[in-house]
Amino acid sequence: MDWGNVTAEDLMDALREVDWSLPPRPLPEFFSKFTFPRSYAKWNSRLKCNLYYYRTNYFVMIVVVLGLGFLRRPLAIIAALLTALSIAFLNDSFAGSFSEKVTRTVRQFSPHLAAKMRPPLTPVIRGRPSAKRAVHICGRPRWVFVLLLSAVSIFLWFVSCGLLTVLWALVIGLSATLLHASFRTPNLKARLNTFREEFRAVWRNYSDL
Repeated sequence: MDWGNVTAEDLMDALREVDWSLPPRPLPEFFSKFTFPRSYAKWNSRLKCNLYYYRTNYFVMIVVVLGLGFLRRPLAIIAALLTALSIAFLNDSFAGSFSEKVTRTVRQFSPHLAAKMRPPLTPVIRGRPSAKRAVHICGRPRWVFVLLLSAVSIFLWFVSCGLLTVLWALVIGLSATLLHASFRTPNLKARLNTFREEFRAVWRNYSDL
């Protein structure tokens, strides 16, 4: 994989569409080998590769940093969880999986209500969908839940007086992510992982070594 030719937009699209249900990479692997990049091109390629490969680890790390910053503020912890959930809903795979699990649970108690929670069907013309299927959660467009959770979390941040703390926590979490992704040497497993079918299904511009 030539990560140097991968644009930031392509990386964001891949992170949005790829499956995030995989558990974090093992800690011995996560903290295995660190080297200083020899050039800007090497750093740029390494950064994108690590952000994709260790995406779950970085997400968990940022959430943990936020949680540690609000151990004495329960409302802030709830706000952090809601913020993390709203960000997770931006991922197609997570949003679809979450909606399906909620629908299955509701079906056990109310099949009629569960039927209303199914996503609308996309019209098919000549054997193909007429447009790209929009992501729905429990029968509603995804953006409704993202905006609702974001609004509630912002309100809780304000009530708990934790806006400054969350900014510092985000700076620490993002800085730690940037430092790790910059100095963690991509191993062979990380390189081979980029050729898996899950990546090919969502990547628009990739090239073989």
